[in-house]
Amino acid sequence: MSRRTSRPRQPAAPQAPRITPASPCPCGLTATYGECCGRFHSGSAAAPTCEALMRSRYAAFVVQDAAYLLRTWHPETRPPGVDFDPAMRWTGLEILETTEGTAFHTTGTVTFRAHYTDDGRPDSLHEHSRFVRHEGAWVYATAVFVD
Repeated sequence: MSRRTSRPRQPAAPQAPRITPASPCPCGLTATYGECCGRFHSGSAAAPTCEALMRSRYAAFVVQDAAYLLRTWHPETRPPGVDFDPAMRWTGLEILETTEGTAFHTTGTVTFRAHYTDDGRPDSLHEHSRFVRHEGAWVYATAVFVD
């Protein structure tokens, strides 16, 4: 008889919250995820404004859609990948101010506060982000300030 040894089980990493097309959109607007940010994530529509892109990028962090985040990041500032911290859960988004960023502009900014918990402790990220049009679509360029 062979002796079978068992290795200690690694705890499973927490998964992103289960968001369906009928779920409320994590970006905070009143539409469902499928009608709101989900259509941008699936590629069936492009964000028409930099605020819509900011909201959809926040929702992509909630659902852990790394492909969408990278696709909507300017190639000059895009990181090689996106890592999601398993202890972090995004809990809400406040848009504080937007400048330009419509169909009539090529640049825009969004100031926002993104709320999250880290190992259950509440916190928030306050950022003023710059967006530009690249090949006809809005993309995230860089953070102008973060606190």
